[in-house]
Amino acid sequence: MHAFDPTQDDFVALDFETANNSPSSACAIGLVRFRRGEVVAELKSLIRPRNRFFLYTDVHGIRSRDVATAPTFAQLWPRCVAFLDGAQVFVAHNMSFDRRVLEACCAQAGLQAPLGQYLCTLGLARRTLGSPAGLAVVCEKLAIPLDHHEPLSDARACGHVMLALHGRMCKQEQGASS
Repeated sequence: MHAFDPTQDDFVALDFETANNSPSSACAIGLVRFRRGEVVAELKSLIRPRNRFFLYTDVHGIRSRDVATAPTFAQLWPRCVAFLDGAQVFVAHNMSFDRRVLEACCAQAGLQAPLGQYLCTLGLARRTLGSPAGLAVVCEKLAIPLDHHEPLSDARACGHVMLALHGRMCKQEQGASS
């Protein structure tokens, strides 16, 4: 596979919110598809986790009653699969968290997690901008709009962070080779 270029290649930015410490407790998902550096599709949904104990309502504002009629991950998955069709690159800010949630939810539902390249903008931001590199800090530094812990906003911002950091790295490489 050639080197990933977010300005030319398709990718999907993703973000999960969880109800509690269990990675299979996803209670919301945001997916944003980018094509040649532009947003071309978005998907957002609440998810009804099997374990309805909510520990992180103070972080994301989602309560057990908010997801009472939401689809389970297994019920939502066909919409996600259609959205992800053909995607080979997935981007998240703290990919180790989001990938762990994705894989745990898929495993619990008896589903195969998508195969592809998983890239982390948190690590990229640390290398490019230094620390701290949380999504809110990075978005502020890069003037990217963010409604933090709203999954669609987080996913959209993550994709724009990928594009902005890629642009900075390209400029740095050009400067170094001059």
